[in-house]
Amino acid sequence: MLKKITSNLLFKVFIAIILGILIGLYLPESVNRLFNTFKAVFSQFLGFAIPLIILGLIMPAIADLGKGAGKLLVITAAIAYGSTLFSGFSTYFVASGFFPSFIEAQTVQNVGEGVEKLSPFFSITIPPVLDVMSALVLAFVIGLGLATQGESSLKKVANDFQKIIMLVIEKVIIPLLPLYILGIFSAIAYNGQVESVLSVFLKIIGIIFIMHFLLMLVQFIIAGAITKQNPLKALLNMAPAYLTALGTQSSAATIPVTLQQVQKNGVSPKVANFVVPLCATIHLAGSTMKIVACAVALMLMQGLDFNFTMFAGFVMMLGIAMVAAPGVPGGAIMAAVGILQTMLGFNAEAQALMIALYIAMDSFGTAANITGDGAIALIVNKIVNKDEVSA
Repeated sequence: MLKKITSNLLFKVFIAIILGILIGLYLPESVNRLFNTFKAVFSQFLGFAIPLIILGLIMPAIADLGKGAGKLLVITAAIAYGSTLFSGFSTYFVASGFFPSFIEAQTVQNVGEGVEKLSPFFSITIPPVLDVMSALVLAFVIGLGLATQGESSLKKVANDFQKIIMLVIEKVIIPLLPLYILGIFSAIAYNGQVESVLSVFLKIIGIIFIMHFLLMLVQFIIAGAITKQNPLKALLNMAPAYLTALGTQSSAATIPVTLQQVQKNGVSPKVANFVVPLCATIHLAGSTMKIVACAVALMLMQGLDFNFTMFAGFVMMLGIAMVAAPGVPGGAIMAAVGILQTMLGFNAEAQALMIALYIAMDSFGTAANITGDGAIALIVNKIVNKDEVSA
């Protein structure tokens, strides 16, 4: 049991934040510069890896969407994307309207400026092989092209490349993230910003936790109105899946429980067997909520200007990019880092804070994702005929 807790990514990030704060507050500049050196090198590697992550994950994910049962695939994907957009836009309006009331009162300087005062012992430059936007466009072009074909040599290459990138994420990036976050928080603490940052963090986490439950309630109210079912009863039937996802932090690992609970809500086995595994990959309303809310908060903390037009493009791209999120804790934020950089202008320090905030709420976002899958299954079951499913 203890080994399971200590190997949990959330636990490691929590310990990294605590250690980073203690190091920044109580240890000398030389020690803080050492961790800042690692942060600088890892930041360069992350910048190099982001375009490759986009190519390796999005390209085969889009190609795989070409498989499936025609109309059922289109309907399910459209509803899932609509749910993700609803989550993103509603979160933006709540966050942009409510967050300034408690974030503006904080004396938070630009996070990047504070970190830059603590210079690393050395730095290296690792230029990416192509920029993020080029990687996105290339991934879409090749992915859509592969989706129209059957098995091909290029599709096998794309799948092999995906496996390599997932190994890089699982064996290199995710294990080193806590040390990277430690470096960020040691610099923040060293420069006297930690109290303001943590105060905002705790408030954001509390608000997003409440918003997740409201999102799930709205999803099932809509599903209940369409299917003429009691939304509260249907939502309560999904509780075992919610709790399982809370523990596993993985939509994929929760699929067997989700299937069982969705069928208890009256969804036919054929619809459930198609919709649930698909939505575990493409429906990320809870994750989108976390990323949009945290992005608004960090931009307010740093005094950066933003508007609805900027976030509209970001939310729409986010709903597509996170389809590629691998089945590992923190996978969705790794798939989203590229567009945070290109569309919202997040620097390396802001990206690290974003990752820390996201992982702190990873279980709740995953649980909200799979619970929402139950609402989508109800709607698809109502729309789609059983005869069409088997066609």
